[in-house]
Amino acid sequence: MTRVPETAADLVEFRRWVVRQAASGAMTGADTETTGLDTFARHYRLRTVQIGDARDAWVLQVEGRPEMQEAARWALLTLPRLVFHNATFDLLVLDRHLRAPLEELGPKSTDSKIIAHLFDPRPRHEGGYGLKLKDLCARDVDPSAPDTQEDLTAVFHSIGETKDTGWAKIDINHPTYLQYAGLDAILVSRLLPVLEARLRKAGVRESLVSFEHAVMLVCAKMERRGMLVDQDYVRPLVGRLEEEAALHAGRASKYGVTSVNAPKQVSTALLAMGETLILPGNSKPERTDSGALKVDKEVLQYLADVDREWKRIGARTPNPLADAVLRSKRAGKWAKSYGVAMRDGIDDAGRIHPKINSLQARTARMSISSPPLQQLPSGDWTIRRALLPEPGHRIFSVDYSAVEMRVLAALADEGVMKRAISEGRDLHGFTAELIYGPDYTSFHRKLCKGVGFGKVYGGGSVTLSRQTGAPLPDVKKAVAAYDRTYRGIKRYSSRLQREARADGYIVWTPVGRRLPLDRDRVYAATNYAVQSTARDVLCQALLDMEDRGLTEHLYLPIHDECLGSAPEEIAEDVAREVGAAMSMDFFGVPLDTDPEVGGSSWGSLYMKKAGTMIANDSWYAAHPQAAHAAELARA
Repeated sequence: MTRVPETAADLVEFRRWVVRQAASGAMTGADTETTGLDTFARHYRLRTVQIGDARDAWVLQVEGRPEMQEAARWALLTLPRLVFHNATFDLLVLDRHLRAPLEELGPKSTDSKIIAHLFDPRPRHEGGYGLKLKDLCARDVDPSAPDTQEDLTAVFHSIGETKDTGWAKIDINHPTYLQYAGLDAILVSRLLPVLEARLRKAGVRESLVSFEHAVMLVCAKMERRGMLVDQDYVRPLVGRLEEEAALHAGRASKYGVTSVNAPKQVSTALLAMGETLILPGNSKPERTDSGALKVDKEVLQYLADVDREWKRIGARTPNPLADAVLRSKRAGKWAKSYGVAMRDGIDDAGRIHPKINSLQARTARMSISSPPLQQLPSGDWTIRRALLPEPGHRIFSVDYSAVEMRVLAALADEGVMKRAISEGRDLHGFTAELIYGPDYTSFHRKLCKGVGFGKVYGGGSVTLSRQTGAPLPDVKKAVAAYDRTYRGIKRYSSRLQREARADGYIVWTPVGRRLPLDRDRVYAATNYAVQSTARDVLCQALLDMEDRGLTEHLYLPIHDECLGSAPEEIAEDVAREVGAAMSMDFFGVPLDTDPEVGGSSWGSLYMKKAGTMIANDSWYAAHPQAAHAAELARA
């Protein structure tokens, strides 16, 4: 039953229910309804707070009603145990818009999405249980439960709104809206015991559940803090990126492509230029599920002869149309996903709050969204230049040195690789020397680096051939030589695959994480184990930094990097402390860090890496057009 308090007498009954629920010590479902997903946007509103158990839910209409806000805040702070689905979102909403502190609600909250992910991180379309509340409940709670989401979407359409915009415009008293709100609190209360029982039966450790919730809270604090945006840089940047997108679209139009986002036009034009669209290692072009020729990023990068970091490969003559399409699409994406997001998505204090998904992907690796900062090329400063430290602070970055390769060496107990690491050798050069002798070339080193990362990321010989431009036979010889050199890795990979097959296609990591494999991709076992473990190393470092009081300096965890800022006079010291907290001995392999302190923007760190002699990036702020021209020239 869904109950909606309207009068003072209704609130008295609600408070009595809360007191009884608190006295029982039972887990209580909680949820919020808001105007959208941009929790920190200027005009964002919290509309309802719903609290319930497996039978009943109370929907408190807190928007514009102080008495309801106070009742909801009191209830959340009084109840001893709460369960949310995707808790980070609701906890930050309640912290910001209901003044229910994250520090008080977080430690007593369970996230049913975390529990679901720890059993099976795969979405339903990949064969998993799914991670959405409705999907999980339809499977495990009540398959006949009403699908109020579809009903609510129909209401949105009836008032002229979309699935995204309807949340802010629907009448707060609409019965479908109130039923939808209340049902989530009931469903999550019913779902959690099912998920917890499944997790126990699978043998997933309780300590891992606690670990993930602790990581979630640290990441929520970073998300709440956000980063300052240089609006004077961002506003013209959007225009310049849009101009760049139009410029390259104009280049594409010379080949008959009127829209770079029309795959059929692009494929037709490329075929007319004599391209076969056949990637190295394939016998025919790849096609989409609908049968159309694929001209995705991988195909275009091969034709344009560039790698994922936009560097020339040297394997073929670049196709000018593929190059134009790639560059137009990149500039357009950057303008919208980064420029507009940072221009229009700031809060009242001029900050953006990228969403940190602490438990994401099939390997549990984190992701950043709104904007997706982890997708930026590793060597590019253009977007990073827009994000600033606190006034009087300097930005710093601390990342691990080849963490995936070191984790792989430790997990496989690969003696030759461990010795090279302990001696401080350049691992890829060391490998090239072992395989090709002391006169190895830079190409040999690049090839050995690719093979090594192929072991980590699951790329095969064909993929490596495409990425490096090396002939497939040469790549296969390098892979075979790599396996002979590092026999421990080959044995480890074989053992993981054997154990996974014996255990129902499941890989177990050192922390007890359960990672389901696809039956036709058992070879990915090593990739899953290494990526997941490297992620857990970073997460443990985040918890260690929280214990040391360093979290207040942090902005974001990105891949194997922690970004933060500190007052100018102590920035070097803080960066070293963060580096010390991140460093550790992992099964006999040192995981070293590389602290670096920059200037007055995140981009300053990358300007130095790009070879500029400017340690402080104030010149770039004063000359944005010249800075952008320099970046285009470098690209």
